[in-house]
Order: sequence, then structure tokens, then C-alpha cells
Amino acid sequence: MSRLRYAGGAFMDVRTWLHLSLAANVLLAGGWLAIWLKRPSANPSVGLAPAVVTSQVPVARTNYIPRRQFFHWSEIESPDYAIYVANLRAIGCPEQTIRDIIVADVNALFARRRALEIWTPLQEWWRAEPDPDKLAEAQAKLAALETERRALLTRLLGPQWESADQVSLPRPAQPGLALDGPLLGTLPQEIKERIQDLHRQYQERLLALQQRAAAEHREISPAEQLRLQQQWEQELARLLTPAQWEEFLLRHSPTARALRQELADLRWLELTPDQFRAWFHARRRYEQGLVTLAESGGPATALQLEQLQRSYEQALQVALGSQSYQVYKRLQDPEYREALAEARQTGRPELTDIFYAIRQALAEEQARLQTNSSLTTLQREIELRRLELEALKARAEVLGQSPQEPAPSRPAMRVHTYQAGETILSLAVDYDVPLSAILRANPGLDFHRLKPGDTILIPAPTP
Repeated sequence: MSRLRYAGGAFMDVRTWLHLSLAANVLLAGGWLAIWLKRPSANPSVGLAPAVVTSQVPVARTNYIPRRQFFHWSEIESPDYAIYVANLRAIGCPEQTIRDIIVADVNALFARRRALEIWTPLQEWWRAEPDPDKLAEAQAKLAALETERRALLTRLLGPQWESADQVSLPRPAQPGLALDGPLLGTLPQEIKERIQDLHRQYQERLLALQQRAAAEHREISPAEQLRLQQQWEQELARLLTPAQWEEFLLRHSPTARALRQELADLRWLELTPDQFRAWFHARRRYEQGLVTLAESGGPATALQLEQLQRSYEQALQVALGSQSYQVYKRLQDPEYREALAEARQTGRPELTDIFYAIRQALAEEQARLQTNSSLTTLQREIELRRLELEALKARAEVLGQSPQEPAPSRPAMRVHTYQAGETILSLAVDYDVPLSAILRANPGLDFHRLKPGDTILIPAPTP
């Protein structure tokens, strides 16, 4: 019982101490809270009157004028350049910056006008040489537009706008492709810049291919070049409408440039836009056929190449039409081109076929003399000079530039049956009559298409 009592007393003493400790803690917490509530506030405007806050530090005053912190560029820009310049100056824009902004904006404006208002030769992509009258008119318009641009900048920026600051001078754009005219001139500027970038990338890839081929001591194959070209064209097709894409290719593709060079070499073949466009598409199909044969895994056979060439010739004849196609085929002969140039120079283009016949006859007789081993060198030279003189006399007589004996009212004619190897020049020598007389006696005869058995009228020699 004594232990229990002792234990119970001890238990009662511990509980009493716990209650006293809890009460002391509560008193301490209340005192700390009272002290925290009475401390000065960190914000002088809270808990203190304005008059109580004093400071011995002098207050610095400035001329700062509060201003609205945000404005939009549209509030500065104006379609009236004079107002635009005034707005830039009103916000304190430096004069050099104003010049740069205005010059760049005016240059962009006039670049758009040049693209839409000025004719350029490539707008007529079917011509090898530009129309001289249109070219002169375009150059006059271009000069007038440049005068207008400079006058506008002078009015806006003063007479010294160009010499006052070299930074402000008009900066020429990087040379690139001409994108003007009704279809390409209306393209947005960002599309034009993207097209120029794609063209530069194509040129860089082509140069890299050429360098790689040179390092490997070989030529670039048509297939390699066409693959690069097709990649470039496909990238362009994503930016342009079908009509714009075709216009671009007709101006700037390697195929179109090759066709214009061929026209320039032929000199006298003039095509319509539709003829050139049809020729262009026929040539692209032909080029693709060559590449397909090259990539077939083995060398193309002569029969395959012949079939492809025949298909191209048929497509070309349809594209040009029968008359232009015949002119095209004749112009492949340099002698015919020279005869046409000679006839045009004399103002008589209708004499082209006669001049061509004279040239052909002279060339054939010269070739025969060169292979005639029975002649000495001197005799050969004499005969060659005699042939040249005869050809000159024939041209003069055709043009009416040499005196002629009055022809009898009913000249006697002899009938000659053409045999293989003969020429009208050899007939003139054999029958001792002027070449021009034979030509006049046979006005409907095509002398460069004679066949054995054809009949040729030979005038009787003059007494």
C-alpha cells in the first residue's frame, strides 16, 4: 500500500508540473505577439501619418515628362510620304535613320512599279532577239521612272539626300532573275525573295556538281543535270500557280534558254508564242526521254535513240506547223542561211531559193574539181576562179545588175534530161549559156531537189 501511495503521489506531482509548464508557454506566446503587433510598419503609408515621415536626403528633380509607353508603327506610317517624314521627326527619329527608311521605302515602291509598268525582253520569251522599238520605248520609260524616283526623294529629303550620307544611297539588290510582267510582276515581295533564294541554291548545287565531276575527271551527265533542274522546278511549283510556273520556265529554265540560243543561231526563224510554247514542251519530253534511256541500266541502242529522235521530229512538226517546220529544216543548212541573208540584204528575200541554188551548184562543182586528179594545180585554180565568176554573174543577172542582150521574141529551147551528179552550173558550162538564163527558163523548178529523169529547159546560146 505504501508503494502504491508513493507511486500515486509521484504521478500527481508530474501532472501538476505539466499544467504549470503549459500555462507559462501560453503567457510567453501572448507577450511575443503583443510586441510584434506594436513594431513600426515597413510601408510608411500604413500606420503613420504623412507628416511624421521626414527625410534629410534632398530630392533630385528632373525635366522628365511622362509619356504613353506604347505606340503602334501604323500611327507613324502614312501613304503620304511628307506626312510620314513629319511623323518620324515628331518622335525624334534621327535624320540618318529617316533617310534610310524613306529611301528604302521609295526604292521598294519604284521596284514594284518597274516590275509592272516596264516591258523587258524576257516577257517575250519566244524571241531570240528583242523588238528594237519596244526596247527603246522601255528604256525611255525606265529613264522617266528613275527621274521621278530621284525627284521624289529630293522633295522629301532635300537636294543633298544622296551626297549627305553615303549610308542612305540606294542599295542595288543582289542580281537575280527578272520577275516582272502581268504574271510574275504581281507576286508578293516575300515570294519573289524566296524564288531568288531557290535560284541561288540551284546555282550553288549545280556548281558543286560541276566541281565534283571535274575532280572525278568526267563530264556532267544529262541525267544528273536534269535531276537538279527538276528538284528546282518542283520547289518553285509549290510557290506559284500553274500559269505562273509555266511563265517562269519559259523565261528562265535551261531548256527555254537553249531554244532561244538555237533561234539566234538560225537567225531568220520567227515564231509565235504558241509555237514556241509547243516547241518548249516537245523539247522537255525529248530531254526526259534521253534521261530515261540513260538511266535504264544499260547503253541506249541506236534503234531506241532513232525512235526518240523521230518522235521529237514529229512533235516539232506539229508544234511549228508545216510551213515553219520547212523553214526550220532549211535553216539547219548554213548555206541556206547565207543565201537568205544575202537575199534580205539586197531587199529581195523572195530570191532566197535562187541564191541557194547558185550556192549549191557552186559548192558541188568546187567539190568535183577538188577531186579531179587529171587537173594540175594551176588548172584547178583557173577552173575554180571561173566557177566563182560564173556564180557572181548569175547573182548579178538575177538582180538585174548586169547588161543583157535583148532576148529574142521566141527563144529556142533545148530539153535536157537531168542525170545524177549534174548541177545547173555544170549545165551552164556544158551548154555555154549563163546560169541565170537557165534559172529564168525554169521558174517553177526546184534545182536543189532535182531527181534523175527531171526535164530542164536550156536556152539557146546567144550569137
